[in-house]
Amino acid sequence: MTQDGRAPLPASIDETIALLEAHDYLVERRLATVVFLALRMKRPLFLEGEAGVGKTEVAKTLAAALDRPLIRLQCYEGLDVASAVYEWNYPAQMLEIRLSEAAGVRDRERLETDIFAEKHLIRRPVLQALGQPGMAAPVFLIDELDRTDEAFEAFLLEVLSDFQVTIPELGTIKAAEPPIVIITTNRTREIHDALKRRCLYHWVDYPDAAQELEIIRRKVPGCADALSRQLVGYVQRLRSLDLFKNPGVAETIDWATALTELDKLALDPETISDTLGTLLKYQDDIARIQGDEGKRLLSDVKAELLAAG
Repeated sequence: MTQDGRAPLPASIDETIALLEAHDYLVERRLATVVFLALRMKRPLFLEGEAGVGKTEVAKTLAAALDRPLIRLQCYEGLDVASAVYEWNYPAQMLEIRLSEAAGVRDRERLETDIFAEKHLIRRPVLQALGQPGMAAPVFLIDELDRTDEAFEAFLLEVLSDFQVTIPELGTIKAAEPPIVIITTNRTREIHDALKRRCLYHWVDYPDAAQELEIIRRKVPGCADALSRQLVGYVQRLRSLDLFKNPGVAETIDWATALTELDKLALDPETISDTLGTLLKYQDDIARIQGDEGKRLLSDVKAELLAAG
């Protein structure tokens, strides 16, 4: 622990790997390297990749491992400053005006000072992430940035460059200590270079079979070993097909959990057909795998595992 009681930042890439794995986030060395550098350089970390590969989980794990608050800005189309940054508490301001009038206050400048005081400021995620006195610098997750528009991206430039926000009525609010910023995108559209330049970048890919198997062992400890091997092999083969949406790690975990709840010890065509809704989310993909192709995949997986011993 540091003098202020917080968990210290990792001092090396190996410590970063150990820190994340201690909280059950298995990380390959390249990702651990860019996480370590982002922490040491106090730069935002831009994580791009398919949905369900564990980008959001990086922020959650860091917050838990470093004992920091997690502040999440979930992006969506039409996100504006009032929802993301701040807004004024209008009912409280109106009450302040009525009380001032009742007390006979006629000084317009004083009244404006009173109604635009910080006590009437509602802090949304961006402003919360810049911190308040006595609060540890949080982990600030800007999730699925590609869902917003370019105007909101432009607004974020000041936040990511100087860790500050300008409020016309109050002035500039600057973070005493920069938050740990994690930005994720599923690449449904390209993010502008001006924002990317302010960040360290990493593409998060699907894990290989060995890593995904270890993830299942940690996240679903009740899943039988033979079943874990079969379902991981099956998911790995699914990702090689031309599906509308490949299953992510989150879906693999859901599938393993579902099969464990059904007390399954091994995969069979009927079980796969009955539980595909936990793994695939589009009917065209499900219909394709429920047919002969799904049976062929299972046969290939079992043959491969039998050959491997």
